[in-house]
Amino acid sequence: MPGWTEVADGVLQRRYQPWDVNVCVVRGDEGLLVVDTRATPRQGGQLREDLRELGDRPVRWVVNTHAHFDHTFGNQAFTRPEQGAGPDVYGHALVPEHLERYERPMLAQWLVDGEEPADELAEVVITPPTVLVTDRHVLDVGGRAVELVHLGRGHTDNDLLLHVPSASVWLVGDVVEESGPPMYGTGSFPLEWPATARALVQQLAPDDVVVPGHGRPVDAHFAEAQAAELQQVADLLLDLHAAGVPVQAAYDEGGDRWPFPLEALGTAAEEAYAHMA
Repeated sequence: MPGWTEVADGVLQRRYQPWDVNVCVVRGDEGLLVVDTRATPRQGGQLREDLRELGDRPVRWVVNTHAHFDHTFGNQAFTRPEQGAGPDVYGHALVPEHLERYERPMLAQWLVDGEEPADELAEVVITPPTVLVTDRHVLDVGGRAVELVHLGRGHTDNDLLLHVPSASVWLVGDVVEESGPPMYGTGSFPLEWPATARALVQQLAPDDVVVPGHGRPVDAHFAEAQAAELQQVADLLLDLHAAGVPVQAAYDEGGDRWPFPLEALGTAAEEAYAHMA
């Protein structure tokens, strides 16, 4: 498994399997800020061990970029009572609602179905953030500011991006994805995602580093191109709905006009049609 890579000044990335999910760390004079915690408490525990490679600075802050299980189910590894008070865990104000509405029923079904790794999933205690953010919050991590920013609905309604101006880097969760196409799941907003992605692009400088939720770091040009593809999906869904194409036929009717593979579109049609209704 590859180790930590410094993608910008004092900002490190580590890519974990499965799903090529990124965990990022921002070094501050007063400690470490950890971005996302992986998909099970054991994976979160392994992350804590891996953080020791970065020295003896304590983990003072944790940020969830959004509520999906592969970014939050490791939270409890950082908040267990036997480890003391633990760091503050930051997330968007709608993360708790999303966890209850989508992630908890999904976990329950996985346990019934024996989804692997069953023993690890059985240990999950869904642990929401302890500090909730709406549109913007600034953390002083000692010697540098980290801006937590919500730019709108897209991959979820609780996407929280991190901007570290001193390092010219954005940590954007699944608003942008690199190692695979953007994933549309339950609780996504296909018609609004393009505007959110463009709002990010408008704030990017040409030399800014953009770290997606999955995959290698990218730049403003990549983010702009993906925003255009997201717009293609939204426009096609609007056209199909206006033409009276039923939701169950939308993917077939769209044919080769989709910019992403059909398996990546997930629930895009269902979510978009529901919002238009």
